[in-house]
Amino acid sequence: MQRIESHACFGGTQEVWQHRSGVLGCEMRYGIYLPPQAARGDCPVLYWLSGLTCSEQNFITKAGAQRYAAEHGVIIVAPDTSPRGEGVADADSYDLGQGAGFYLNATQSPWAAHYRMYDYVVEELPALVDAHFPTTTARAVSGHSMGGHGALVVALRNPGRYRSVSAFSPIVAPTRVPWGHKAFGAYLGLDAESWREWDACELIIGSQPGAEKLSLLVDQGEDDEFLDSQLQPTRLQAACEAAGHPLELRMRAGHDHSYYFIASFIGEHVAHHAAALRG
Repeated sequence: MQRIESHACFGGTQEVWQHRSGVLGCEMRYGIYLPPQAARGDCPVLYWLSGLTCSEQNFITKAGAQRYAAEHGVIIVAPDTSPRGEGVADADSYDLGQGAGFYLNATQSPWAAHYRMYDYVVEELPALVDAHFPTTTARAVSGHSMGGHGALVVALRNPGRYRSVSAFSPIVAPTRVPWGHKAFGAYLGLDAESWREWDACELIIGSQPGAEKLSLLVDQGEDDEFLDSQLQPTRLQAACEAAGHPLELRMRAGHDHSYYFIASFIGEHVAHHAAALRG
């Protein structure tokens, strides 16, 4: 690994690291905030998954999460949203290709060669972070929009791996909305049945009796321009009610899809995860 940024921040350091990913077959970057407590001992880790068009920079420069991570003694890791570089497949649109990995493992050419963001965020990146930084085994996951979809899916597919999960404006039912149709059709092929394992609502509805039901915390802006067309949080609400899955869905009046929304409530999310990580 190579550290390419380091900034003093709220008594800790905000860093950016670059490394060669064997899973993705390219160079990758991720941001990591090390709170002041990390200088004295191991700390739990919150993974943040960003949305369409983002890199590791958006969250670490706009959300203001470092203040709360320093308060609670939580490391925050924010990876890029897709593989990148020469030889990595791309598209002309913002919602497919580089910057739009959708946190799944692609099966279709040309995407399958690099687009395995699920394996990267669940396995490779945590192993790398745990090997090089003072972490405990306690993990949590959160994200925004496409990254909210990713956070819900990786938590639901990996019972026991995360202590808590939350999301801002997540794509809760990608098999039912245009963003999902476009990405899943390209990455996974035209067999819509194969899409279900990457859809939070489908995972909840299809969960086995006795399976872990990790409580979901979701914040959604009522003035979000994508609310009705792409996000549709009422689908998640209906799925959780049908399956008896705990959900706290908070509709926030006046808020949109931007990082102004995330910055307004990120402190509450970090506190929520910190309580679970200490438990």
